[in-house]
Amino acid sequence: MSLDGTYDDGNIFAKILRGEAPSVRVFEDEHVFAFMDVFPQSKGHVLVIPKHSHARNLLEEEPQVLATLIQGVQRVTRAVRAALNPDGIMVSQFNGAASGQTVYHLHVHIIPRWEGVPLGRHAGGGMADMGELKVLAEQIAAKIA
Repeated sequence: MSLDGTYDDGNIFAKILRGEAPSVRVFEDEHVFAFMDVFPQSKGHVLVIPKHSHARNLLEEEPQVLATLIQGVQRVTRAVRAALNPDGIMVSQFNGAASGQTVYHLHVHIIPRWEGVPLGRHAGGGMADMGELKVLAEQIAAKIA
């Protein structure tokens, strides 16, 4: 998919927001929803999405929505750090297929990194164990201020 197009209300993140698809919730407020990536690139990989958006990518979103999104991302990133004590944290966001975007609902990845531990391939690894994701989500959620 290119950078331009029409928002598909049937995408997996829209379904998660409507409660039509399962997710392992980490955090939610009036603006954002954070949940565990079921195809994680590392232990503790979290996705943060705006709750009231039909933007496919960053280029289509209104500045105020981006402001509340990044505030949510920062809040969850701090909790990931406190819960998992990684050596670093990668925060990424893709726009268009050529960049690696696979779900066309604006979203941000929070990916903890540890020295010497290789990063998994984006959207290419195996599905995580749901029980392990729930434990990680609880650990992260407990650190959200």
